[in-house]
Amino acid sequence: MNRRDFVEKAGCAAAAFVAAAGISSGQEKGTPPPPPRSKRYKIDIEIFEARPDSWCHEKGDKFGYPADWGKLCPWLRASLNEFVRLLENGVTLPWTYDGTPYAKLLDPEGVTTEYVRCPDPTSNLVAKIIRTRV
Repeated sequence: MNRRDFVEKAGCAAAAFVAAAGISSGQEKGTPPPPPRSKRYKIDIEIFEARPDSWCHEKGDKFGYPADWGKLCPWLRASLNEFVRLLENGVTLPWTYDGTPYAKLLDPEGVTTEYVRCPDPTSNLVAKIIRTRV
């Protein structure tokens, strides 16, 4: 896409940002886009705790990421979002919660877990994120 077409479609502010950042599509010079990053981790989400009368999820419910992302309650999904992004990019959060029901596995080369509570004050919902190296 040439600069004139970009400015017409995206607006002047976006064009100024691209120019200031030195971003180039690379297609003008005939270079192919970079290949997509290979998937290094599998992310699963399990409902670890839930009230018996919970309206959205039951204890033991399991979800795959990203396939089942839309099946999660929006409040829980909002809480999980940053943790999932970090874990899928190889970050291991250092706290462990030893001596609690939320003690984590921390193995960057194998399985790593993280626990996240839903912000809905009535749900008592805790999700367990399980990252597995593939």
